[in-house]
Amino acid sequence: MTERHRPDRGSHLEELEEVAAWHPIDGTPTKKKVAVGCSIGATIETYDFIGFGTAAALYFNDAFFPSSDPLSGTLFSFATLGIGFAVRPLGGIIGGYLGDRIGRKPVLVGSLLLMGIATVLIGLLPTYQQVGVWAPILLVAVRVVQGLAFGAEWGGAILMCFEHAPWRKRGLYTGITQAGFPVGLLLANLAFLASVPLGGSWAWRVPFLLSAVLIVVGILIRLKLEESPEFEEIKEEGEISKNPLLEVLRNDWRNVLRAFCLRIAETAGYAVSITFMLSYLATEGLADRATSLTALMVAAGVGIFATVFWGALTDRIGRRPVYLFGTAVTLLWGFPLFLTVNTGVAAAIVLAFVVSYAICQNSLAGVQGAWFAELFATKTRTTGASLAYQLSAVVSGFTPLVATALYAGFGWIGPALLFSGYGLLGLVASLTTPETWGRTERAEVAALQRTFTAPAAPAGPPAPRTASDERQLADSASD
Repeated sequence: MTERHRPDRGSHLEELEEVAAWHPIDGTPTKKKVAVGCSIGATIETYDFIGFGTAAALYFNDAFFPSSDPLSGTLFSFATLGIGFAVRPLGGIIGGYLGDRIGRKPVLVGSLLLMGIATVLIGLLPTYQQVGVWAPILLVAVRVVQGLAFGAEWGGAILMCFEHAPWRKRGLYTGITQAGFPVGLLLANLAFLASVPLGGSWAWRVPFLLSAVLIVVGILIRLKLEESPEFEEIKEEGEISKNPLLEVLRNDWRNVLRAFCLRIAETAGYAVSITFMLSYLATEGLADRATSLTALMVAAGVGIFATVFWGALTDRIGRRPVYLFGTAVTLLWGFPLFLTVNTGVAAAIVLAFVVSYAICQNSLAGVQGAWFAELFATKTRTTGASLAYQLSAVVSGFTPLVATALYAGFGWIGPALLFSGYGLLGLVASLTTPETWGRTERAEVAALQRTFTAPAAPAGPPAPRTASDERQLADSASD
């Protein structure tokens, strides 16, 4: 639905009918184009941002830091990775503010362009052996730009898709956009796997340089997308928030906190089970780089379809039940995860990555697009959802660093407990967050759809056109 559901209001079919007059229940005519365009953009930005995580785990400890102490190099490398996550909330605040003030589309284009420039620059950076301490300084600088761009990306892409989508399929459509992230993950790791034979610094430079082609394609696609109909409506009615950040913190801080905790279970869990795991497998000699990247690519390939499936499932049974399932599995998977990879068997490692990603992570990511959007009102939706989503990135960004420290002190049991702890946090948050697409909401929208699609009575003169009818006809003509 277009506004936050308030359980104490009872049925609000009349309000929904007013909204349906200018935002069709079946979505806008360009809903599929928007979903694909947002997904492609998310794919490209994920390729850029997550590719850095793969490079940090496999290459950057030697390329940008002194090679005398491998463990210290890994810690510094993960710290640089975390810096990008740390600035994502600022990117989310800026992108959310602009998205609620000037529109969703400009943020989509700007964030993609900024990300592309920073990513290509990574591929051109000198190494520690070439310029000494300037190498990590430059790496941190471009990583900060990446973090700002990625922080602004999610809210604009997800909410643009959400606000164009059919009311009863918003989980599916936002799931399609969310699926852009496993596609980007797959492409990034495919690029790194293919570049392994190049050897030397080209093994990590080429994947970043290839981003230039993807960025051009993504920007051309996003420039052709139409602005969100819900933003256009509040703009026409003069209801744009003067300060969406202040308004959401004053009126919706509880939902920001809830979404923050929900998100941590997904993103920080990924940081343990995927990002840290790549380093763990290499450190323990359990798998070579080719095996690790292959396992991750298989998981990402399955995750493309899993993310869409989980999102679509929420349209049928609600947002909360799917999230409860995903967090419960995360809670229980911590110790079995490490016991599985510790066998050193390639097939077992692939299985561990698939469970960690396609079930634990995707079951949560597939829900977030619709659930987070429905927690906030239209005029502050981008700010509220982006703020909660990106604040959690600070935790997840430094999770590989924390997991490495726990591993150094307690062995694999430390990271296993950390992973399960994130699952427990998400489980508690799921139980305390309102269901926004429960039986009541689904029944109301279904009844409204039947009203709009009911056959007209054969007798009597045609009803005069209302202002809403004229508006729908004008919109159809313009399309």
